[in-house]
Amino acid sequence: RAQHAAAEQTRGQPVVEQRPQAARLRTWPRSVSTPPSNSTAPSSNAPTSTPSAPSNVDPKVAKEIQEAKALRQSTDPQLLQQAALMLDCSQPDPLRGNDDLDKPLVTCDEKGEFKYTLAPVVPPKEDTQTKPDDYTNYSRLTGEDINNAVANSNPNGTGYVVNLDFKSDGGSKWAKFTSANVQQAVAVVLDGEVMSAPTIQSAIEGGSTEISGKFTLKEAQNLANTLKYGALPLSFDASEAQTVSPTLGLQSLKAGLIAGGIGLALVFVYCMFYYRLLGIMTILSLGLSGVIVFGVLVLLGRWIGFTLDLAGIAGFIVAIGITADSFIVFFERLKDEVREGRTFRSAVPRAWVRSRRTILSADAVSFIAAAVLYVIAVGQVKGFAFTLGMSTVLDLVVVFLVTHPLVAMASKSKFLSNPKLSGLGGALREGASHRAGASGKSAAVKEA
Repeated sequence: RAQHAAAEQTRGQPVVEQRPQAARLRTWPRSVSTPPSNSTAPSSNAPTSTPSAPSNVDPKVAKEIQEAKALRQSTDPQLLQQAALMLDCSQPDPLRGNDDLDKPLVTCDEKGEFKYTLAPVVPPKEDTQTKPDDYTNYSRLTGEDINNAVANSNPNGTGYVVNLDFKSDGGSKWAKFTSANVQQAVAVVLDGEVMSAPTIQSAIEGGSTEISGKFTLKEAQNLANTLKYGALPLSFDASEAQTVSPTLGLQSLKAGLIAGGIGLALVFVYCMFYYRLLGIMTILSLGLSGVIVFGVLVLLGRWIGFTLDLAGIAGFIVAIGITADSFIVFFERLKDEVREGRTFRSAVPRAWVRSRRTILSADAVSFIAAAVLYVIAVGQVKGFAFTLGMSTVLDLVVVFLVTHPLVAMASKSKFLSNPKLSGLGGALREGASHRAGASGKSAAVKEA
């Protein structure tokens, strides 16, 4: 237990003395409750209810919560004493936000330095003897009874204090509670952790209270925020939950990889058959794109804990088509330039200037679609949109920094620019016919 600090005097206002704090972190106040050291604990012979765990959590976690409740929220004083001895404040607490208000609670403070045994906030259903206006054993106060809490400078000395105002009903409860528990400690509990444990110096009426102690400004502000915002009516709804066994997950992963491999193989066959040398460049570019994607996934996994799921694999498979489409746009524009009578070498720069605008426009549309899908989607669809958008950006990197330079280098080589290898033989023949037809028309005009 923390030792009591010296009481501070105020200007005619009752003071609640602040005890030295020990800590851990939580989110919203469970209650304001009193330790049962000088209160009557429920009899161990009284009927008890079986501790229950939330139904929407993992079965393993639910079991841990149930076991913790059975020991640390027992109505048997001997079990509570044993729980206090066994409790390790350095370990994660399964009862954070899962404790019951109508049962005692053995817990730690937010820093994990002190242990507390707290009385129930409200009488349990089994307690039929306690009158509604009896505040000896139960505080009956929660964060919803608090109207406001503000950190201010200490008007009677150095340091800071917390001024606490209750709502009308809460002020009445607080007056009855403090009258019945003078010189007793009261614990401010946030999701099962004691944030502050001041001592009641006198009965406090009027709904206003000052908590004083050796507070720094940050500590006073944190306590005020805990009291003021801790009981906001927040709720969380699960949008999607899936449980996949390791065997099924492995089979699905293999199926996704096989589908991606089949897609790449079909693209390779098509490119080799239709573009020949340019198809080899496509394969090299796709291979390099795959290496870059893998490297980015490894980095994202280390930096932000990114994990590739089945939807993400589907995004990469779709991105294969987007990447191949960029190559096809460039190569088809190159063929058009050759059909107009230009050589392979002179056609490359003109084809690139004209095709890159189309590539940029197409990838921009794909990226915008992926971004919008990522923003409005939930669950696994976000993974699909993320990998699709990332692959689209990497496609631009590969096309601009790899594919175009490779094609430009091939156009300057006599061996690689051979029509039989480049796959441009048909386009060159059409270009020769185009030039022959144009020269024939010119000669006919001159003769006429």
